[in-house]
Amino acid sequence: MPTPSVRQQLTNSITLSVATLAATILFVLFHSPHSSSSTTPHPMAARTFILWLHGLGDSGPANEPIKSLFTSPEFKRTSWSFPSAPNNPVTCNYGAVMPSWFDIHEIPVTADSPKAESSVLEAVQSVHAKIDKVVDGGITPNNIFVCGFSQGGALTLASVLLYPKTLGGGAVFSGWVPFNSTIIDRIHPDAKRTPILWSHGIDDRTVLFEAGQAGPPFLEKAGLSCEFKAYPGLGHSISMEELKHLESWIKSRLQSSS
Repeated sequence: MPTPSVRQQLTNSITLSVATLAATILFVLFHSPHSSSSTTPHPMAARTFILWLHGLGDSGPANEPIKSLFTSPEFKRTSWSFPSAPNNPVTCNYGAVMPSWFDIHEIPVTADSPKAESSVLEAVQSVHAKIDKVVDGGITPNNIFVCGFSQGGALTLASVLLYPKTLGGGAVFSGWVPFNSTIIDRIHPDAKRTPILWSHGIDDRTVLFEAGQAGPPFLEKAGLSCEFKAYPGLGHSISMEELKHLESWIKSRLQSSS
């Protein structure tokens, strides 16, 4: 049985990762020349949809300031969604209940960490339901982008791989592959055309860089393309540089619609 000090250390690690992300979001906002402006909804119907999935213990509303950084005119008709994960017991935190998309067995997450596949697949169904609702509302799948940080990044990967249509893209920040290679047989041919952006800090001590590095080989084996970007000096957080690259990455993949 782990000692209380080990338990406390593990709890502090999770708490720190959440606090680090929140602090990073606030930093990039207050140091952005556009920090005083927000994304103004266009009077016409949205033609692009961006779904953002937060990390373990975080919330959707806490991440909403991210959208104010996307100031290009192409995002005037973008609809954003920042859902919050349900409260669930988390194994790596000794069963403590917290906002969590799926179970995580250990922290730090490594390339060889055990997978909680059934829990991941249940969360994927929830994400797919959100995407289906957007498609039913008239936005083409090619203009739907799923993005996520840490646990949300792992769920982003799982969701776009298992969605039966080609999406605009999936952006993984400090995430990992949350299932085994046997899942490859379940990937629809259309999903293999969804582009993936993977960004990871080399100094990440919560989701180790090796866990991120395992992503591209997995995707290559599955028949998907992936742009992998490593960020020296970056820990378990999101930088302004990453978000600005995400903006240009999405912008270059927007499809014209009537």
